[in-house]
Amino acid sequence: MDKNRKRNQTICFRMTPEERRELEARIIVSGMPKGKYFIQSLLYQEIRIAVGKYQSDRLRLEIRRLRERLEDINTENKELQETLVDCRALMKQIIKITGGDSGVRLMANDFRTVMQDDEK
Repeated sequence: MDKNRKRNQTICFRMTPEERRELEARIIVSGMPKGKYFIQSLLYQEIRIAVGKYQSDRLRLEIRRLRERLEDINTENKELQETLVDCRALMKQIIKITGGDSGVRLMANDFRTVMQDDEK
């Protein structure tokens, strides 16, 4: 059945739960479908988010505020703990991608969608 598909190859690898959480967060941040994200990041190794200067400044401030609030939350509820861990991983990836903790001031042209010629 898979032999007639354009993409009929499967790639598999193992990760720790923390690595998987961070990977899932990166996929969410990218806004891409999972398969496209893997292909883009593995073959071209560059994923960027498209926003303007005003939005990136406001986004950075909101991300920092949200991260601080997430770090302060503690709960005994297992389901809520998992959600918090996922949210913290998501914030970590957003901060890493936007350079939010590095003290680097990002400009609008630092945020662009990177597409290959065959996708345009």
